[in-house]
Amino acid sequence: MKEKKFDVCALGELLIDFTENGVSPQGNPLMEVNPGGAPCNVLAMLCKQGYKTAFIGKIGDDIFGRQLRSTIENIGINTDGLVTDETVNTTLAFVHTLADGDREFSFYRNPGADMMLNENDINVKLIENSRVFHYGSLSMTNEICEKATKKAVKTAESSGAIISFDPNLRENLWCSLDTAREKIAYGIAHCDILKISDNEILWFTGETDFDRSVEKLRSEYNNIRLLLLSLGKNGSRAYSESGFAFAPSFPANTIETTGAGDTFCGSILGRILEHGMKDFSNNELFEMLTFANAAAALVTERKGALKVMPSVNEIINKKKPI
Repeated sequence: MKEKKFDVCALGELLIDFTENGVSPQGNPLMEVNPGGAPCNVLAMLCKQGYKTAFIGKIGDDIFGRQLRSTIENIGINTDGLVTDETVNTTLAFVHTLADGDREFSFYRNPGADMMLNENDINVKLIENSRVFHYGSLSMTNEICEKATKKAVKTAESSGAIISFDPNLRENLWCSLDTAREKIAYGIAHCDILKISDNEILWFTGETDFDRSVEKLRSEYNNIRLLLLSLGKNGSRAYSESGFAFAPSFPANTIETTGAGDTFCGSILGRILEHGMKDFSNNELFEMLTFANAAAALVTERKGALKVMPSVNEIINKKKPI
């Protein structure tokens, strides 16, 4: 088989996260301009592990779009698939951090540039030359970007790439939750690796128990070769075709949880790239989860995500017993 140029190609949103960072002398919240977007966060974590990555998406021809392009180029993410649109602004998200480190989002995306990615914008060569293709559900929130996403998925399937999907549900970006469920169902039906959070799996399956939720997903979608269930501070689970593992979370001085799930996902994809896609044993799954949980814990101790992904050495040190 011909060797591929890139390890992972991701498609989706690249945006600015305005995150709270103190209070002004007048008592107003100060907002820090942090580059973000789940697919690119995943790629940033992969770059930290030494993998070659490429991104497909759309930004506006504005100060934020130029900042985002420069940022991901400096991180080492290939931008041949990043399109600039002169007619629409870069997508913005304002992030309010709650007392427990969780977040509330307010999006300025009606439309935002990421929504306007169309079929003709898709650089199919990037996908064809990648070992893994990763995407989420936000690139299916309207008809234009949905068609582009499905073209990319078909290209990935035709090229034999491993396909990774993270629903990354943001309820306020959908016209209805029924529509969200329909589009996320497409993503789950077209992936080898599913990374899904605790609240997402219960919502999608309509169950109240994780075991029943996983059983339901695996019985309805036999294409899933690796199912990753992130449980926040309660750790994570992984299910291969015959293996299972649970790993607890690591203690952290949490500032905010932005990007924790993406860090987790990027860490797991790195292990898959290292070992290949297979039916992982219980011990192999546990090692994957432990590494990914340590990485996720580290990023919660930092502001932002895309620019502050932990190094492999930091993760290894986090894993060491105190």
